[in-house]
Amino acid sequence: MTQSIAGILIPDSEMAQAATALVQDVASELVFNHSRRVFLFGALRGQQQGLSYDPELLYVGAMFHDLGLTDTFKRTDQRFEIDAADEARKFLQSYGISDADADTVWAAIALHTTPEIPLHMAPEIALVTRGVELDVLGLGFETVTDEQRQAIVDAHPRPDFKNRILAAFTEGLKDRPDTTFGNVKADVLAHFVPGFTRGDFVEVIQGSAWSE
Repeated sequence: MTQSIAGILIPDSEMAQAATALVQDVASELVFNHSRRVFLFGALRGQQQGLSYDPELLYVGAMFHDLGLTDTFKRTDQRFEIDAADEARKFLQSYGISDADADTVWAAIALHTTPEIPLHMAPEIALVTRGVELDVLGLGFETVTDEQRQAIVDAHPRPDFKNRILAAFTEGLKDRPDTTFGNVKADVLAHFVPGFTRGDFVEVIQGSAWSE
């Protein structure tokens, strides 16, 4: 039976069920609940804005967006967002989803920590970011009602979420500090990894091979 939370239907196709099972299998309860909230908050924002979007693509984007923090899928040679985006693309293609739609989900995940730009792209891309920003940063908190918010948190609790998600970020990024250059995750390592030195864009320009 299709589940409804805060008036949002959870996709229950074979593909959506497989996505749910995969994330439950490889991710912590923290990441699983966060990912479901990202879908629900993103879908609510889409309703409010009158956007036409594919719920299944949004669902896979939301559910997979933090897989790069898991032991199963994390690498150390690229940004964690790309780890997750690559897995989402392969997963979607295995279900016969078109390359164009798979690329949309790839972009939704790869850009979800890049402020502002995703909001000007396809609805599925924008709404993954909207969901992440609401759940992690509280951006748009007032755009959902107390009742909607409570229904979502009742279904997918967030005990000590602020501290636990920061710990998850730190654990997933500490072995690839260079991948945080120029993005918001450098702030995480600066706070929680002793000895971390963030890259400096100005110094990169000044120290380049160009003579002037």
